[in-house]
Amino acid sequence: MNIILKGNICYSKTISDFVEYENSYLVCENTEVVGIFSEIPERYKSFPVKDYTDCIIIPGLVDLHVHAPQFAFRGLGMDVELLEWLNTYTFPEEIKYEDIEYANNAYQLLADAIAKSETTRACVFATIHKPATIDLMQKLENTGIISYVGLVEMDRNAPEKLCQISADEAYEITDSWINESKNRFKNTKPILTPRFIPTCTYELMLNLGELQVKYKLPVQSHLAENLSELEWVQELYPECASYAQAYNQFGLFGSEDGVSVPTIMAHCVWCDESMVNLIKDNNVYVAHCPQSNINLSSGIAPIRHFIDKEINIGLGTDVAAGASLSIFRAISDAVQASKLYWRLIDDNGKPLSIYEAFYLATAGGGSFFGKVGKFENEYEFDAIVIDDKDAKSAYPLTISERLTRVIYNTADYKIVDKYVRGENVWNV
Repeated sequence: MNIILKGNICYSKTISDFVEYENSYLVCENTEVVGIFSEIPERYKSFPVKDYTDCIIIPGLVDLHVHAPQFAFRGLGMDVELLEWLNTYTFPEEIKYEDIEYANNAYQLLADAIAKSETTRACVFATIHKPATIDLMQKLENTGIISYVGLVEMDRNAPEKLCQISADEAYEITDSWINESKNRFKNTKPILTPRFIPTCTYELMLNLGELQVKYKLPVQSHLAENLSELEWVQELYPECASYAQAYNQFGLFGSEDGVSVPTIMAHCVWCDESMVNLIKDNNVYVAHCPQSNINLSSGIAPIRHFIDKEINIGLGTDVAAGASLSIFRAISDAVQASKLYWRLIDDNGKPLSIYEAFYLATAGGGSFFGKVGKFENEYEFDAIVIDDKDAKSAYPLTISERLTRVIYNTADYKIVDKYVRGENVWNV
């Protein structure tokens, strides 16, 4: 796809360098960004131009952590903590996905919502049910976004209907799911998904480690979200120095090269320094989910410390513990949570700026997918076109100020078009 977008273009070059280009041209050639120009270079004058004069054009936003089956009960149970919430709301809902008709309807509602959102890439948890998970993958494929989807692994400490009969059965089902799905879709790929250490036996984790080596798949799970969870893992794996080590012993916690076992761990609220160092050394991605952490009273993740350690960080909505699919909402929540961390916990680390949080939502999480999240040469061309003209102002605003207002006042804008790898996927 060769195309040129004209408008007010902005993105984060680095976490500390936000740039904006008024009334400029963003060139896409063969699914990749060429660059931003004040005038169209002679070489590209034959490309079609889409004129979005006075609209804001930003990179697509990335959701590094969302639970597809939980979309059905978003906004419920926000008055309890994690473990009670799982038993009261999450597990009873996920049991329903054994019924493919129920799953089909519920997942279509989620896919429709994602299609209408600013999200262009996502990492998604399904359930233990293989048919429903493949159905979810097809529905996400139909939206045009790029995603990883995980068949959830559990064989203990959950309702019987949500536990695989054995670690060996889980291996066989997961192996067949990987083979059926890995080349079936253009934009939707499998990712290994142990729910978290408490619901996975030693034998199951060993088997997942074998599958990771066999297929070289990425991994997603949860880490140190809640204090009770942290204590539980210590009881289950007393021989491990930390929660992170409990994953690492199975080869499911990143890798020094950052390539052989690409890994996302959601939350990381209660990480001691040994865990922080292992996250850094193994190039693990932290999926920061501030709204979820607040709703379930989990705590506040030390994001400034992670940034200072140059840890990979992206944002996640964590629906349904996060009640909204909006990554714009996740950006503003990340800033607000960091202010509370600075005021109440550690006044040495300054709060996030809105532009730092925007970086996490674009290039930060985008880098998990490769060269994604910037408007720079050879980056994949993901873009959102935003019309904010209905948000009136008594005085002129810069492009960056307009974007800030969009982030904080999500009712004051509309998406005009959404591009993924240069293809316009906005069909709503």
